[in-house]
Amino acid sequence: MNILASLFNLGGPDLLVILLIALLLFGAKKLPELARGMGLAMKEFHKAKDEFDREVTKPASEVTVQPAANTLAQKTEVPAPVTPAAPAPATPANPPASTNLPS
Repeated sequence: MNILASLFNLGGPDLLVILLIALLLFGAKKLPELARGMGLAMKEFHKAKDEFDREVTKPASEVTVQPAANTLAQKTEVPAPVTPAAPAPATPANPPASTNLPS
């Protein structure tokens, strides 16, 4: 309680008024549940913060590189068989010269 009071520079009477208002707003049955939920949320926050700090300060020798998920999917997919299309009509490479040209 002293940590909270020193953090916000609140004295005893100020904290008492805040706790009384919380009691009136939420009721006596909900306050333990709210405090428990607040404690779990703070625990998860500190856990995530510590994990982030470990990842940031991890030595380079411990870092492992894994391929992205989409490259794994590309390697494991088997392409569908391609059926040949109907052959295009044959056109001569050099069309015959037109004989109707004026000379």
